[in-house]
Amino acid sequence: MARKKTSIDFEKSLTELESLVERLEQGDLTLEESLKTFERGVALTRACQAALKQAEQKVEILTTRGGHAVVEPFETHNNADNNNADNGH
Repeated sequence: MARKKTSIDFEKSLTELESLVERLEQGDLTLEESLKTFERGVALTRACQAALKQAEQKVEILTTRGGHAVVEPFETHNNADNNNADNGH
């Protein structure tokens, strides 16, 4: 159930962040309101980034080697590209 709550929290945070961006883009807020909205947006951005990082760390790929299931860490496209560049590919 913790996964569901994290997913919901992420989605709610992202939705709120999008709403804050729209409010800021409209330009109808006072300077003080804009600063408070911006501060809230920064906090939500950090929370979303932390949730994404946590999710990335949990992602694992099951592969089969020699008839045995092996758990390997998930490799993002950026990591794969960096590894290929390091290996001269």
